[in-house]
Amino acid sequence: MNSEIRNLEPKAVWNNFTDLNAVPRPSKKEEKVIAFMVDFGKKLNLETVVDKVGNVIIKKPATPGMENRKTVVMQSHLDMVHQKNADTVFDFDSQGIEMFIDGDWVTAKGTTLGADNGLGVAAIMSVLEADSIQHPAIEALFTIDEETGMTGAMGLEAGLLEGDILLNLDTEEDDEIGMGCAGGIDVTAKRVYKEESTPENTSAFTIKISGLNGGHSGMDIHKGLGNANKIMNRLLFEGFENFGLRIAEINGGGLRNAIPRESKASFVIDTVSKEPFFFEMNELINAIYAEYKTLEPNLSIEINETNLPTSIMELGVQEGFLKSVQAAVNGVYRMSPAIDGLVETSNNIANVIVKNGNITISCLTRSSSESTKIDLANSLRAAFELSGFEVEYSGAYPGWQPNIDSEILKIMDVLYQEMHGEKAKIAACHAGLECGILGQNYPSMDMVSFGPTILGAHSPDERASISSTQKFWKFLLEILKNIPAKA
Repeated sequence: MNSEIRNLEPKAVWNNFTDLNAVPRPSKKEEKVIAFMVDFGKKLNLETVVDKVGNVIIKKPATPGMENRKTVVMQSHLDMVHQKNADTVFDFDSQGIEMFIDGDWVTAKGTTLGADNGLGVAAIMSVLEADSIQHPAIEALFTIDEETGMTGAMGLEAGLLEGDILLNLDTEEDDEIGMGCAGGIDVTAKRVYKEESTPENTSAFTIKISGLNGGHSGMDIHKGLGNANKIMNRLLFEGFENFGLRIAEINGGGLRNAIPRESKASFVIDTVSKEPFFFEMNELINAIYAEYKTLEPNLSIEINETNLPTSIMELGVQEGFLKSVQAAVNGVYRMSPAIDGLVETSNNIANVIVKNGNITISCLTRSSSESTKIDLANSLRAAFELSGFEVEYSGAYPGWQPNIDSEILKIMDVLYQEMHGEKAKIAACHAGLECGILGQNYPSMDMVSFGPTILGAHSPDERASISSTQKFWKFLLEILKNIPAKA
């Protein structure tokens, strides 16, 4: 199937993307893809370096006649989100992504595709290897670990780059030019509990939630999609309130930047309560189906009887846990007062694990306002600490403040209109881009972000538009031709 993708236009981009997708590249395990990029640069006889944190920088001189133009940094991240459907057997640490064509889309078999940000990487590779593309001096910056902490961008030292303009190729709508993004912070709540022996005269059950859309916890957070962890907590909360349900285990969600699609919990109730429990749970499940029938038509909630667990969570901790998750903000917290339609602040309850005497709840809080980001993080901390959790903040990164006077933004605005007969959307986004971090060490660098249309990023439904990739590539080539002269 991958051979068919190699024949798509622009062939250089799709061939490089296919080669890249053959290399395992999970966040924080980028050794193989770093080696792949170093080998790529050296085979082209281009200056290639790896900095102290693992970012790869490849430099290419300007083509004849373009030597007096400003140097451009072309930037994308090497890592990808690893998510798969529960019934998909796949090892992200050793296997390459299995891709196929579906109409105008390239997608993957039961896993994330890696178009975020692999298509950006592939486009940069295509410019580096080309001998017929006009461009100024290029500094290709391939960062690591964007998806789970942005530690690559954070670790990039001042002075390694000389470029005047940065083109970040990590936007997912081809009619949009990004000029700002949200910052973020991880909020993690942990607590230990005593395991109690499972009482006599109880029956055990599992609840499995699946079929949700999931998606990017920044770009898709405003859509009102179902969060498997919140739905699961709603069911368990009601079961506890009405039937004294006792939790044995929970495993919900996954990566902090993906809206959780699946959750599974095991629990017990008094055997005498089985019949009314099933009746009320099915009524609640049908109500949830009705609430989400438009947004989540494939939502599935299954309750099945199972073998009794040996232990359950102690009662007092369970009550506090359920109430904390019920109270914790999930979704949009505040819309931007300055930019119409833009989410300013949000939270994603990404991962909930209850097992072997330990509870871990992982959240990603995003905001384009630093003060509101901390306000929401503190709200979450308060909800969890009231129930005895220890809360840790980590992985904080800044937002990227819009610059409406950007020279490269104005050039791209004109070019897009000339090429397509309509204006591009110039906007900030609620996703976390590396521009804000990179700007700390390179404050004078003029930055924009753009890319091809990618849907379902961070989920196994991720797909990249073939026609949009062609549009994006043509736009990129025109931008490189029109980089302004050095001052």
